[in-house]
Amino acid sequence: RVAAGAIAAKILRQLGITITAYTRSIGDIVIPENEYHYDQITENALYMPNNDYAARASDYLAECIRKQDSSGGMIECVITGVPAGIGEPVFHKLDAALCSAVMSIGAVKGVEIGDGFQAAAATGKTNNDAFCVNENGAIGKETNHAGGILGGMSDGSDIVLRAAFK
Repeated sequence: RVAAGAIAAKILRQLGITITAYTRSIGDIVIPENEYHYDQITENALYMPNNDYAARASDYLAECIRKQDSSGGMIECVITGVPAGIGEPVFHKLDAALCSAVMSIGAVKGVEIGDGFQAAAATGKTNNDAFCVNENGAIGKETNHAGGILGGMSDGSDIVLRAAFK
């Protein structure tokens, strides 16, 4: 998987598609989205986009080890540059394919795309992604609650996927 993923990432990069994956949380230590510093991901052993939170998470994990315990966490993956229309609305949904691939990883207990499980508590008015014409005259979305996938197909927005590990 790792070798194939590295090759696929190089091919996708040539197509203008980039994949950024990182540790969003460990235990109850969650990095707020407004405190992400993507340049710090490779600066800490936990691959977190915030060195301060990574230090707190490292201390937490050391305490878990001291107590002979373990911890879960969540990774987040953001895929940019995917053109609209990848996937199918019924049998070969892009979100189903991504979730299937991620769920095949050992210890993954849940996968969400976009707002995921939070969408269950939202209303249509607050969760639906309204389309608009942006400053370049292109059609886009005002929000990305759906995580870049609508009706099983990419919509041209960033694809945001999270996986919970235990």
